[in-house]
Amino acid sequence: MVDSEIVLDTKLVGSITGDFYIPSYQRGYRWGEDEVTRLLDDVYNNGTNNYCLQPIVVRRNGDRFELIDGQQRLTTLYLIYRYMYNASGGFLDEPSFSLEYETREKSAEFLKDIQTLMKEDNIDFWFICNAYETIEKWFAEKDKKSTLTNINKYFDENVKVIWYEVSEDEDAIGLFARLNIGKIPLTSAELVKAMFLSRDNNEQMDREKQEEISLQWDNIEKELHNASLWGFLTNSVAEDYQTRIDLILDLITNKGPDTREKYYTYFAFDKMKNEMSLSDIWKEIQHTFLILKDWYEDHELYHKIGYLIASKTQTIQSIYEDSKGKTKSEFKQGLDQFIKNSIAYDKPYEELSYDKSGDYEKISRLLLLFNVESIRQIDEKAQRFPFDRYKDKASWSLEHIHAQQSEGMRKQEDWKEWLRLHIISLKSLQNQEDLIARATEAMEREKLERTDFEQLQQEIVAVMSVEGNAEYLHSISNMALLNTSDNAALNNSTFDVKRNIIIEMDRTGKYIPFCTKMVFLKYYTPSENNQIHFWGQADRVAYVNAINTVLSEYLSSEISIEKAGE
Repeated sequence: MVDSEIVLDTKLVGSITGDFYIPSYQRGYRWGEDEVTRLLDDVYNNGTNNYCLQPIVVRRNGDRFELIDGQQRLTTLYLIYRYMYNASGGFLDEPSFSLEYETREKSAEFLKDIQTLMKEDNIDFWFICNAYETIEKWFAEKDKKSTLTNINKYFDENVKVIWYEVSEDEDAIGLFARLNIGKIPLTSAELVKAMFLSRDNNEQMDREKQEEISLQWDNIEKELHNASLWGFLTNSVAEDYQTRIDLILDLITNKGPDTREKYYTYFAFDKMKNEMSLSDIWKEIQHTFLILKDWYEDHELYHKIGYLIASKTQTIQSIYEDSKGKTKSEFKQGLDQFIKNSIAYDKPYEELSYDKSGDYEKISRLLLLFNVESIRQIDEKAQRFPFDRYKDKASWSLEHIHAQQSEGMRKQEDWKEWLRLHIISLKSLQNQEDLIARATEAMEREKLERTDFEQLQQEIVAVMSVEGNAEYLHSISNMALLNTSDNAALNNSTFDVKRNIIIEMDRTGKYIPFCTKMVFLKYYTPSENNQIHFWGQADRVAYVNAINTVLSEYLSSEISIEKAGE
């Protein structure tokens, strides 16, 4: 059942009234000079505009308020008021609210008449006295008279707090633990939800409607915890959103990525209340979520939108904004243009090189699109590119299909592991007994010299490579999305070694991008040209042909097979 005894509002600091107490389950006042000065600076610099401090969370208890969250902030506001009253000789108002620490006898009296002589009585009084002295110092560094008047005016006219009053039946200790001990702040989504459930809104919607919204809200949140849906919608990790529905609310309010205002989304919805009914606002939230679900369930839209987000060339926000006012056909045409633009490079694709600045990302994006489109174009539509698994593997990146260099191989254990992996592949070739014996002997030495390893490596690479490999080493015809392992020996391995590892990874259920798997299974190479242990000219030609075919709708020009393969 929904609790509709919530009160949610924004209050001017000058309109905060009542008696507050800080319960024993909380620690005492602990703000230092930095926090106090930052609050004063924020008020001073933003006070001429509407400015909102973070939430004050309270629970009514008889004729007093139990202060669940925001005690550091509210105590500091009290001290600022107390200082301004004293410094103005009583000309400015005293604080219109009182504070008492349940664990500190006479704390209310002490706050009304702060005496630094009592600083050593207890740790709370010590911090409170230091904060008061910081406030004195801050005002002393400015034009004191005008600053006193201005700050007092800002509190009365411009500076607000988010007032979040929970039901008297709320588990205050549990709520405090969630907000403070776990360092989980009250989110914009929670405040927007409370806006619908607040008892102040009972005139707009009855309790039954509030319960319905609460249930639907929770269902949306639950659906957004589907890893596949979430991985499609965003590149953000789960920890970036404490409540997933924040993503939907941010879309509606068009919250930009550089927006620093923590409660921007809540304030936008709070303003929306003046223009729309709460029922219409809820319909907008539901409608937005259903649009995203429709995109997710549409095979074509899922892959095209998913690619644009995964490649970081568009965001769900930019795509959502672009979709407004368009028919489905117009929307799809726009997506196709976004995809074309994402791989519209400033030089021919065959000239892209792994070792040239800026080209690494371009090749990676092209191959990501190749993977996504290859799956999208499968007729049965039974497969979907797993964006969640792709993003979960942050170590997946651009790698050589067949490597000839020894980048990062500086340790004996790396050299010996490289030999071990290649001995396995050498055993599948004919007439390599001598090379296998020498590699085995070297691998078993207590100390292997670099010169001995490099000599053996050159011989093994020559045996396991096709002539001319060095000319295409860094081109797209020798690139695939592979797991960037910490194992330097694997990263520097020839095709057959990598093939064996990829097959083993796939067998054990590890995620392998679709086209990477096809490369190492020689799927693209015609059978008459297939040499299972090597990656050569016929493989490169077939691979580039496949990329050209799958991406024909998006490539600005075909990838030249000759330059990519020779």
